[in-house]
Amino acid sequence: MNLLHFLAENRMQVLELFLEHLWMVGASTLLAVIIGIPLGIMIAHWPAWNKPVLAGANIIQTIPSLALFGFLLPVPWLGDRAERLAILALALYALLPLIRNTYTGIRGVDPAVVEAARGMGLTERQLLFKVELPLASSVILSGLRIAVVISVGLATIAAAIGAGGLGELIFRGLAMVNNQLILAGAIPAAALALVADFGLGWLERRLRHR
Repeated sequence: MNLLHFLAENRMQVLELFLEHLWMVGASTLLAVIIGIPLGIMIAHWPAWNKPVLAGANIIQTIPSLALFGFLLPVPWLGDRAERLAILALALYALLPLIRNTYTGIRGVDPAVVEAARGMGLTERQLLFKVELPLASSVILSGLRIAVVISVGLATIAAAIGAGGLGELIFRGLAMVNNQLILAGAIPAAALALVADFGLGWLERRLRHR
């Protein structure tokens, strides 16, 4: 039985696992954006927080994914559902590129533009939302692009704790020494990462030109 035949016979199962994978990536990325971009803005305006925030995000990146899942298992409410645990873990891994790129983008805004905006009477809030964030948007989107690709890859490991997703097919294939099962999980995951990378890359280039 070749891979295409296997996918055709098990298309509903593969589709269900693909949607689970997509949900974990989408939810974790949204959570990372909600936390990471404000942290990036904070350290751009209050440099004293720069080292502790970036050091914390860097430390999270050094923790092996399975170990991080293990550390989070005893946490109340999280450990009750593997999906919640996986989403939080993926969000933590996605923080570093979002924080760093938000910080870099805002700090990279031309100081003359900032001073001109202040001279026009813009408040700090208006300066942030009307000048700094729009000018930094392409750099921030580059961080989001990296975060999404990281999450797509790491979400396959979430199957090890029963969170579902395309990783289930990969782990099942490894246990059965079945290359078709491994490829049935790996190829859609790789395709999702490529599509996300291409789409966000295109949007990033458009924003940079604008």
